[in-house]
Amino acid sequence: MSIYNLKAKTIGGKEISFEDYKGKTLIIVNTASKCGLTPQFDGLEKIYKEFKGQGLEILGFPSNQFAEQEPGNANDIQEFCKLNYGVTFQLFEKSDVRDENANEVFKYLTENTEYKGFDLDNPQAKMLNDFLGKNFPKYLEGNGIKWNFTKFLIDKNGNIVERFEPAVSPEEMVDKIKEII
Repeated sequence: MSIYNLKAKTIGGKEISFEDYKGKTLIIVNTASKCGLTPQFDGLEKIYKEFKGQGLEILGFPSNQFAEQEPGNANDIQEFCKLNYGVTFQLFEKSDVRDENANEVFKYLTENTEYKGFDLDNPQAKMLNDFLGKNFPKYLEGNGIKWNFTKFLIDKNGNIVERFEPAVSPEEMVDKIKEII
């Protein structure tokens, strides 16, 4: 199985085959509008604008699974992202990204990458790790998505190059993007 075997519905309800992304570099990210990490939309949009001409696509998947930080409907989410962060990259239907009801895209991504832990030298990562350990300890187990704004970088051949945990800013991904684009 390859990422190109998957399909997902856009936030507008149109089904897209990931085969349409063959030959493109992808960043796939789970998002939320009411999270402390929500300003990452800004960094993601800047990266998208900088590299889309070189074949980068960013695919955002809103999820309400982490402390209900994405409560809105499709219109609310789209409007929030556009008005507050100027988001022009593709957003998909709101869905679960972990556990038994996770959408197929995130099942595939987490089954094919390893969670290597948070960088505890990063204050934001340490804070998130401590918060999860206290409030949602099962989230720290296994390879599942830990929180909003987990990012996966995929090369033009559909290979998962790297998984970036939530506290890693989009700007910190730029060197790796430049290596593979």
